[in-house]
Amino acid sequence: MPQPKSDPKTNALREQGCLHPHPEKVTDEAFVASEFFDRRDLVQVKYEMLRRVRVDGQPVSQSAAGFGLSRPTYYQAQAAYEAGGLPALLPKKPGPRQAHKLSEEVVRTLREALAEQSELGPRELVALAEERFGISVHRRSIERALARQEKKRR
Repeated sequence: MPQPKSDPKTNALREQGCLHPHPEKVTDEAFVASEFFDRRDLVQVKYEMLRRVRVDGQPVSQSAAGFGLSRPTYYQAQAAYEAGGLPALLPKKPGPRQAHKLSEEVVRTLREALAEQSELGPRELVALAEERFGISVHRRSIERALARQEKKRR
């Protein structure tokens, strides 16, 4: 069976993390009656859900259900919007925000070891981190951490 043609907007929304997971559950009349509103666009859906409560006075539970979202999602969106406006409704990048294994102490120790023995390679640094700190780290993570610290020093 042939694959359906890929929609560029759907792909863009997916790449940005803004694709509504259940667009079929959006039953709000604005999204049903108008082509301007796109039920696949999660940021637009959340904004309109917030607007429906704040401006139109619709109850939170009714609004959340009409936009295919939960009440906790409504309150999270409301808090984000109040704290940062429309950009705060955009999804945050997933994953760690900083190096959690390679603390400043670990990187400092690795840098000192390199200063003492410049011939140490990434594999030796991995072994040193495991031996001294009991952490398992990929060699590229060490290389990036050392490069970041060097960049900061400049």
